[in-house]
Amino acid sequence: MATTKRKPNAAFMKALTPSATLAEVVGNKPIPRTEVVKKMWAYIKKNGCQDKKNKRMINADAKLKAVFAGKAQVSMFDMNKLIAKHLK
Repeated sequence: MATTKRKPNAAFMKALTPSATLAEVVGNKPIPRTEVVKKMWAYIKKNGCQDKKNKRMINADAKLKAVFAGKAQVSMFDMNKLIAKHLK
């Protein structure tokens, strides 16, 4: 039985343009959604925005609060939904 290498999903890798709000965190160049999430996590870790007790929760600083629709804290799962609203 021959195994075929899994092809990356073209739609998933399509470069999307971040909104002005999201661009403050990830930059304003069009990038794939996967890279947006990577950059968000890099920002969260660099700025200590991950909740110390519950690692699945993200405590928003001023820039993240704008991306998270004004919420002070969101779960990592909600973060992806909120990011989607800022990508075109």
